[in-house]
Amino acid sequence: MAVAASRDARLAIVPAALVCAAAPAFFVLQVAWIGWVLVVAGVGGAIAIERGRATASGPSLARDLSLIAAGMLIVSSIPLAAELDNLGMLRFTVALGGAVLVPYLVSRFVFRDHAIRFPWRSGKRWGRLQWGWLVAVLVLGWLILPFYFITSGVYLNWPVVDTPNLIVRLFIGVGAVGIWDELFFICTVFTLLRRHFPTLLANLLQTIVFVSFLWELGYREWGPVLTIPFALLQGLIFVRTHSLAYVVTVHLLFDAVVFAVLVHAHNPGLLPIFVL
Repeated sequence: MAVAASRDARLAIVPAALVCAAAPAFFVLQVAWIGWVLVVAGVGGAIAIERGRATASGPSLARDLSLIAAGMLIVSSIPLAAELDNLGMLRFTVALGGAVLVPYLVSRFVFRDHAIRFPWRSGKRWGRLQWGWLVAVLVLGWLILPFYFITSGVYLNWPVVDTPNLIVRLFIGVGAVGIWDELFFICTVFTLLRRHFPTLLANLLQTIVFVSFLWELGYREWGPVLTIPFALLQGLIFVRTHSLAYVVTVHLLFDAVVFAVLVHAHNPGLLPIFVL
């Protein structure tokens, strides 16, 4: 029986990897049918594994993968190029909001479990290491992000912001997407995967989805050199702190530098705080 359980655990990696591999298909290659095939194969494989078990035990992999797939499919229904007009921001709000709400509501009210949670605070005060990391995020962002955005030209993947109205809209959009990243990739995708796999493996799988989304959003060229470690660290920090508030704070500080760099890149001299 133990041998069979171990075999099932190893087999479970395959459907999970297939579902997560749909993210590059949707957001990097932008070939929807490949993403659909991978999703169907992954969820179908999980169902086959669970039907092959003598007895049902633990959370359902098929259900959890279907929740992850649902979120990705909702996000993939819209182009992720940054747009600051009313329609573009509304489209982002509906799609990204739905990608978090639908899996949560299905898990809570259809599957009748509490798989997806949003633990805002752990009840513990932030220590010196945590406060130090917040400072480090700002410093590292100031040192690295201007070089990345400007020398690679990826700042052009975001619209020109040359009026106060557009700058405010960019600030709201960058911050809102940053918060959403943690709600979906960490509290939904990562949390669901951790119910079935060791933390390291679950973190690697969620990183595939996280980084793929960021690629279509605009972090291209050599962006994954930055976004892969960022996604892995956010997962690790969440495991250590059990605090959504902390990972959101880290992300928003990072995104504050992203926002400043984008404004600076489109309006040289407006924010004379960067070397480039």
